[in-house]
Amino acid sequence: MFLVIRVRGTTGVIKNIADTLDMLRLNRINHAVLIEENPSYKGMLQKAKDYITWGEIDSEVLVEIITKRGRIIGGDKVTDEFLSENTDYNSIEELANALINSEVKLADLGIKPVFRLHPPRKGYENIRSSVNEGGSLGYRGEDINALAKRMA
Repeated sequence: MFLVIRVRGTTGVIKNIADTLDMLRLNRINHAVLIEENPSYKGMLQKAKDYITWGEIDSEVLVEIITKRGRIIGGDKVTDEFLSENTDYNSIEELANALINSEVKLADLGIKPVFRLHPPRKGYENIRSSVNEGGSLGYRGEDINALAKRMA
């Protein structure tokens, strides 16, 4: 399971890349989504790589993001009580493990699929260059967890 975060804004975006970002539901800076690993999504990530960063998320960070930033439709926070009453999961930890194993999708549970994160503490490195060049864009692997913690 990938966590994808939008780093750059909309000014000057080529139309087909803007359409790809819309399909990923990344409409604003600092919005994040969870997507599964498959060739279709990987192609979309490569196409939009100059505007986003992504990597494999671990369950501990996902629990923190869902707890702090997860919202049900209507705007209320996701709680263990909501999950036990309305889903097959009794806690946010169980839900996070199911999401990482691609057993369920957030939208099917009545949870908004987009997380509206804070800008990262201490800021981004450089929003015009890739992670390999010391910037913030592109594939990060496990390092996405450190960025997500700074943004939660």
